[in-house]
Amino acid sequence: MSGPALQTDAFVLVRRPPAESCQTLTVFCTTHGAFTILQRVPKKPSPSRLVLDLFDEAALMLESSAGGGPWFVREARLLARPAGIGRNYEALRQASALATLVARNPVPAESRARVATLLREAFAAFATDVPPAPVYFKSLWRFARDEGHPLREQWLPSLPPARRIEAEHLLHTPLAGLAAAKDAAAAEALARRLETYLRGHTELVLD
Repeated sequence: MSGPALQTDAFVLVRRPPAESCQTLTVFCTTHGAFTILQRVPKKPSPSRLVLDLFDEAALMLESSAGGGPWFVREARLLARPAGIGRNYEALRQASALATLVARNPVPAESRARVATLLREAFAAFATDVPPAPVYFKSLWRFARDEGHPLREQWLPSLPPARRIEAEHLLHTPLAGLAAAKDAAAAEALARRLETYLRGHTELVLD
C-alpha cells in the first residue's frame, strides 16, 4: 500500500553529508514550515536527476510510507539555485546563519509566506556582489520583527545614538545603495548587537 504524498515548493535550509545512499535535508515551505526530508542520491551522477543543494528552491513531490515514516523525495524540479553564494565565504557563512535561524525556530502558519519571500530575496542577494553583512542584518531584522518582537520600540532606542543612526540608514536604504565598506562594517556590528538582544529578550534560537 502506498503512503501519503505531498507536493510543495520548498527551500533547502540545511544539508547534511550523505549517509549510504541518502542525504538528509531540512527544508522550509509555506504549508508545513521547516521539516526534514530524505533524498536518495544516485551512485553515478545523472543529468536527469536533480540532487538538491543548500539554498535551492525546488518544486518537490514527496512520499512517505503507509505507516507514516519520513518524507522521501520522489521528484524534484529546480526553481532557483543561488550558486553565487558558494563563491564568497562571508556570503556562505551569513546565508547559512539565516537558513539555520529559520530551520530552528517554528514559524506560525500566518507568517510562512512572508518568511518564504524573505528567504527568496535574501538568498538571491547573497549570491550577488552586494556585501553580505547588510543582507544578513536586514534579513534578521525582518524575521524577528515579523515574529512580533518590538525591535523599533525597544531595541533601536537602546542603541548609542551613532549606532542608531547607522541602523536607520541600513534599514531604510535599498541593498543596491549599501556597497560602501563602512556600511558592511556597521551592519556586521549591528547584527551582533541584534543577535545579543534576541538571545536575551526573546525565545528565538540563533545557534
